[in-house]
Amino acid sequence: MLRNLFKSRPSRQVAERLYAACAAQARRPVFYTDMGVPDRIDARFELYTLHVLLMILRLRDEGQAGADTAQDLFDTYVSALDNTLRELGVGDVAVGKKMRRLGEAMYGRMMAYETAILAGDHDALATALSRNILESDSATPEMRAMADYAMRARGAVGEQSFDAVMSAPAWAEPSVAAA
Repeated sequence: MLRNLFKSRPSRQVAERLYAACAAQARRPVFYTDMGVPDRIDARFELYTLHVLLMILRLRDEGQAGADTAQDLFDTYVSALDNTLRELGVGDVAVGKKMRRLGEAMYGRMMAYETAILAGDHDALATALSRNILESDSATPEMRAMADYAMRARGAVGEQSFDAVMSAPAWAEPSVAAA
């Protein structure tokens, strides 16, 4: 019984692999060097959230199996945020409060981004990205490029088979010139 309790579940391994793919994409230097994303922890949080959301949206396209994997991915992301706070030295007492604020922020971002992405509304997505990444009330050219990238990334992972996405998702190439 104890062996089963601590045994790694295949779905957890898949979620961790998908999270690693999202994190690797969000860490691409082009976002920070060419697309105007400040290299700060809060801006990195925004890119992680955007990429995890794009993957969740793709997984949900696959019915219940995809929705279950999407939930596992979301749980893995939340766990990674918790671990990051602890690594940054946030004490056990404060982690809960900080995680609640992060969770609220993440939920708000995901809702704003998801609404814009599903509606195909580049302007709304660029405005939301500008507000959250740059703390600007109007969409900047860089965040218009980021919105374009997000829409292309959604299309790129959407065109791949479920098995391909589960093993190694291929994202769209980020580029300012694409805007």
